[in-house]
Amino acid sequence: MNNILKIVLIFIFLSNCSFNKNSKFWTTEIITEEKKEKIIEIFKKEKALSLELNPNLEISFYSKAVNKSFLNNYDNNNGRINYNGSLKKISKFKFSKIKNFYQYEPEILFSNNDIIFFDNKGSILKFDENSKLLWKKNYYSKREKKQTPILFFAIDKNFIIVADNLSKYYALDVNSGELMWSNNNSAPFNSQIKIHKDRFFIIDYENTLRAYSIIDGKEIWNIKTENSLIRSQKKLSMVIVNNNIYFNNSLGDISSVDIKSGELIWQTPTRSSIVFDDGFFLKTSDIVADKNSLYFSNNRNQFFSLDINTGSLNWEQKVNSKLRPTLIDKYVFTVSIEGFLIIIEKSSGNIIRITDLFKNYAVRKTIKKCKFKELWNCKGSTVPNLYLPFTSQKSKSFIEASGFIVGKNNIYLSTGNGKLLVIDTKTGKTLSMLKIDNAKISRPAVLNQNLFIITDNSIIKLN
Repeated sequence: MNNILKIVLIFIFLSNCSFNKNSKFWTTEIITEEKKEKIIEIFKKEKALSLELNPNLEISFYSKAVNKSFLNNYDNNNGRINYNGSLKKISKFKFSKIKNFYQYEPEILFSNNDIIFFDNKGSILKFDENSKLLWKKNYYSKREKKQTPILFFAIDKNFIIVADNLSKYYALDVNSGELMWSNNNSAPFNSQIKIHKDRFFIIDYENTLRAYSIIDGKEIWNIKTENSLIRSQKKLSMVIVNNNIYFNNSLGDISSVDIKSGELIWQTPTRSSIVFDDGFFLKTSDIVADKNSLYFSNNRNQFFSLDINTGSLNWEQKVNSKLRPTLIDKYVFTVSIEGFLIIIEKSSGNIIRITDLFKNYAVRKTIKKCKFKELWNCKGSTVPNLYLPFTSQKSKSFIEASGFIVGKNNIYLSTGNGKLLVIDTKTGKTLSMLKIDNAKISRPAVLNQNLFIITDNSIIKLN
């Protein structure tokens, strides 16, 4: 009976699943059509801006230049900085070379007139305004020192909060550098740190925003977002506006959280869910905020403005940048990876001027041909952004902009090959170029009419 039943079932199956073209089951033609409909180009490359727009248009400002915009900056917007220096070198302090400096975005911490930074072994250095070393402290074991920790800082009146990419976070006395407390997290950190009243906030490699007490480092709350198996070294960012904290994760999601309770208010994805594990390739700029909107971009040729209350999209432009933008008056300033200064209207998202900053200066550098498996060990070349074509084209010439600030009259742009460009804000024309180093230098920072640049083994102070 069992064999007869099997024969009957096979007969029924074949009867209903005909080889006839109209059966819509076995026909090769139909299958081919269905496959074509489901084909999605996951890593489709958007064409980056490559032409100037209104290069002769002049931009004027009506707001006053600001002082000390690098101190306790909740909205990440440095604005129009009250700086118009001569860029003559005043001092240079050397320290042990930071390994793989080009992969990270270390920032100087300012404390009144003093500056704070770290070296290759995790030693924290504090200098006065005359570049005199006030103290040097290290709270790492021999094993931890060999792992060359990268440190992130924040400061309030009494504490320096430190976190690192080894999962450690601790607090130091501002004046003496003595250790107040030290704790460990379940995952390394890779973000800015923001302090608000009695707590501080930081994002770890599991895309979790954590709120800790300044007093003892105990966790107050945390909020998890979608994790990524593979992620880049690009530092994540956050801003605080009113009683909410807004932050990004390695997948490009933007979240709004109540700063007191840790409750999620809204979350907006900026990358398609069909892109599988894009975290390694995606590099997002710092978020910058005003009272109404959040502004940020990425190396996928996207620049966004989101409504700060709802997370809904105000506008989107095709701008290829992972640099922190700057808001001044009614304008957004940014610089693309390809070296174009782009000015956008905040309200409409319309691009009003594009200027090629590199066209008259030999700052682009030939990329050495490397095999993919040797990409991070490719010597003699600044490692290119992975979104750009990385082929065997020996004639390919490219160098990244690594950061910029807008001064009183000029824009100061640092590059991946150690140059500092001075650009006229009004016209967008590059006025001069200063060689700082032979490799990547940091985004400029300004305090008390002095401009600071970090290299992989020194802090350079210019007036």
